[in-house]
Amino acid sequence: MTELWDIYDKNRTLTGRTMERGSQFAEGDYHLVIHVCIFNSKNELLIQKRQPWKKGWPNMWDITVGGSALAGETSAEAAERETFEEIGYKIDLSAERPFFTVNFERGFDDYYLVERDIDINGLCLQYEEVQCVKWASKDEIMQLIKEGQFIGYWFMEQLFDIRKHRAGYRFMG
Repeated sequence: MTELWDIYDKNRTLTGRTMERGSQFAEGDYHLVIHVCIFNSKNELLIQKRQPWKKGWPNMWDITVGGSALAGETSAEAAERETFEEIGYKIDLSAERPFFTVNFERGFDDYYLVERDIDINGLCLQYEEVQCVKWASKDEIMQLIKEGQFIGYWFMEQLFDIRKHRAGYRFMG
């Protein structure tokens, strides 16, 4: 089945056009990607190990969930769908918005930071993409990155600090 993505302009405005996954981007075209970082009350991050046949970072540990938004999906809808598809966890993000967005060469990557105490033994992992999941501390993840076993996100060390201060942030103006 063909996967269609909405095309955005550089200001993240929908263009009304779509593209097939794997086709070439035209100049000035962008798409939407999401990541969900699920932390527990012990400040551990739920991480997944990618399957060995997965294109891009095979056999590597990764943050909880990630993927491209499909045509017609909002960022939150894509995050909910990907979370259910990849780890079998139904999450409601209707009251959430991305905590931060990373602009990359061909799109916008929204990151959701949420806290849920999930029993990982009850998850149903997507065989095509996910080998296993586990809870990991900041130190464990940084060690995995050092050993070349975890995707080297440039912000990973700060992610745990950002998450800690999330609830306390209020605009002062």
